[in-house]
Amino acid sequence: MTDYDYEALGLVAGLEIHQQLDTATKLFCQCPTDRREPEESTRSFTRYLHPTRSELGELDDAAVEESKVDREFEYLAYDTTCLVEEDDEPPHELDAEALETTLEVAQLMDMTPVDQAHVMRKIVVDGSNTTGFQRSSLIATGGAIETNEGTVGIEDLMLEEESAQRVAETDDGVRYSLDRLGIPLVEIGTQPDISSPEQALEAAERIGMLLRSTGKVKRGLGTIRQDVNVSIEEGARVEIKGVQSLDDIDDIVHNEVARQAELVEIRDELADRDASVGDGQDVTEVFEDTDSGVIAGALNSDGAVTAVPLYGFDGIVGREIAPDRRLGTELSDHAKRHGAGGIFHTDELPAYGVTEDEMTALREAVGAGPEDAVAIVAAETGVAEAAIEAAAERAETALEGVPEETRGANDDGTTRYLRPLPGAARMYPETDVPPVEPDPSDVPEPELLTEKVDRYQEEYDLSEGLAEQVAFGEYMPLFEDVVADGIDPTLAATTLESTLTEVRRDDVPVENLTHDHLEGVLRLVEDGELPNEGVPDLLAALAEDPDRTAEKAAEEAGLGGAEEDEVREAVVEVVERNAGQIEEEGMQAFSGLMGECMGALRGKADGDLVSELLREEIQKRT
Repeated sequence: MTDYDYEALGLVAGLEIHQQLDTATKLFCQCPTDRREPEESTRSFTRYLHPTRSELGELDDAAVEESKVDREFEYLAYDTTCLVEEDDEPPHELDAEALETTLEVAQLMDMTPVDQAHVMRKIVVDGSNTTGFQRSSLIATGGAIETNEGTVGIEDLMLEEESAQRVAETDDGVRYSLDRLGIPLVEIGTQPDISSPEQALEAAERIGMLLRSTGKVKRGLGTIRQDVNVSIEEGARVEIKGVQSLDDIDDIVHNEVARQAELVEIRDELADRDASVGDGQDVTEVFEDTDSGVIAGALNSDGAVTAVPLYGFDGIVGREIAPDRRLGTELSDHAKRHGAGGIFHTDELPAYGVTEDEMTALREAVGAGPEDAVAIVAAETGVAEAAIEAAAERAETALEGVPEETRGANDDGTTRYLRPLPGAARMYPETDVPPVEPDPSDVPEPELLTEKVDRYQEEYDLSEGLAEQVAFGEYMPLFEDVVADGIDPTLAATTLESTLTEVRRDDVPVENLTHDHLEGVLRLVEDGELPNEGVPDLLAALAEDPDRTAEKAAEEAGLGGAEEDEVREAVVEVVERNAGQIEEEGMQAFSGLMGECMGALRGKADGDLVSELLREEIQKRT
């Protein structure tokens, strides 16, 4: 990884953290916030979405570009889906539980709540909302967090509805699932105070810790997403959407700095070459007898090959600007937006079945010399024309440097083009939801997770490691609930953090276990109806058949606490079976026989009782 002097480059970055809240119902209706599997869908419907003008009659550039791609949106509905989610009924009032949690978050970042919160509509026509817009409300402003590299200001805290889950691409467009649509979501936007990749990661970790401190946020993959805004002095502001893993943030920032720095160098070199971009044109005749499978496939389907000459671009289209991504990849991203599979360009040809003779004919057809590059698209005629035009427009921006745009995060730490940066024209008031007046006076300030670690050690005598596991783990709210209800803290902590991890490693589907299951298991142990040794077996039984209660599963699996006589009988049987070993080894046989006894009792008895009785029986025979 190349080292950069981020200060010299003028790196400026900010974060937008999106976190789902763990509320009982969705933000504007009474539907549950539980996630569903697509195969559980009971029906579906389709929509076509188009951009609308703001109150001032303006159209948002990002929405206009999105609408150029003609797509059908299919929505999977469930037995819990309501008319609000389908956009066949006006939204209800803002969810009070979600608002209270958002105010807790505001307190943790020293933010000032607004006097009155108004719900706004934010135009989104990518199909992720049945309405064609997302509802969002400003709740608080003006906070701060601390990092090792200085203070990072918090600009705003929004409460908004989560989008629908993208399930699959279809022949006609995109399929979405409505189970996620409408889940309350907080969006935290920082000031552009971040000046290094490491500070970006630390700031995101700090905000994540504050959010989890409320105990009221959803956990798991996809429940929190980070957007990163990055620019360098000679570059431009780029918004990178959908960073799923916190650990990727520093790589994302570093790679974007590298991309922008390379694009600036390309701009300067193109200027020295007096480079320019020509007009797109049809070059189908050049490839009429081609051996290229991609091009021949398009032509056999009555398609066309279009090309654009890039004067002075020779060697530059193929230049790497990020790991495994080149300027040509950027042109290809834009072409793909219009349905093309991508582009070919002369920096990578001859290849893919394209011959040297075809390259020569291509250059002649578009008037390109050896110092020039040519990009081509092979697709259905209308797609090919739109795609080559989009690629040409992106090449034009290379002459200017770094374009302002919205990009998507890739799993490898790189990014891809999504759409232009949105503007103010996409926001307008939501007239169906009345404003609310946030009242933070009755909202308690949550205890920080770091403070919980200290308290768990002092109050519950947990080790530092176990206390940290519980405080930062997904079961922290359940731990606090069951301990307040009389469950032994050590039992609760070890079961929720250690035992669950052990059975998960045995491929037990612990994701099927609800909080009621876990609380029921802990209650059986606390009441003496289930030995500690029976907990893993009972958790496994419940996970495999989650429709049962802990009591019922324990009964069916025979995991209830055995009486002392029953335990002694099992111990005596093991001892008599191994009489020869005991006569020879005496008490040294204890360890091996202890495991045999526990196996015979199959989790029915407490280990301390088994140990005591086994020692007695061995002593009788030595």
